Amino acid sequence: MSTDLARRRGLDQLLAKVLQRGTWLGSSVIALGLALPMAGWSGGIVTAGIALLIALPVLRVFLMLVVFVRERDFLFSAIAMLVLAIILLGSVLGDAARA
Repeated sequence: MSTDLARRRGLDQLLAKVLQRGTWLGSSVIALGLALPMAGWSGGIVTAGIALLIALPVLRVFLMLVVFVRERDFLFSAIAMLVLAIILLGSVLGDAARA
């Protein structure tokens, strides 16, 4: 029981670090993209920062999938794959509707 709790804390800490560092990175890229036009450079970097912030929850689900597969927890692996498939389907349908 204590090893399961330790693994759970490890997963929670890993996901927290990824989300925290990713948020800082995305925010920094956006700030850089907003500051560059003031210096006379192109400001297209803001889009990359926004894309990074949007991608963070998808990365979290992917990391959870990897952890669940490594732990041989096939029920949660299937659920994580289903969530990723729904996200992918939504992205494809949204892109097709926009075109």
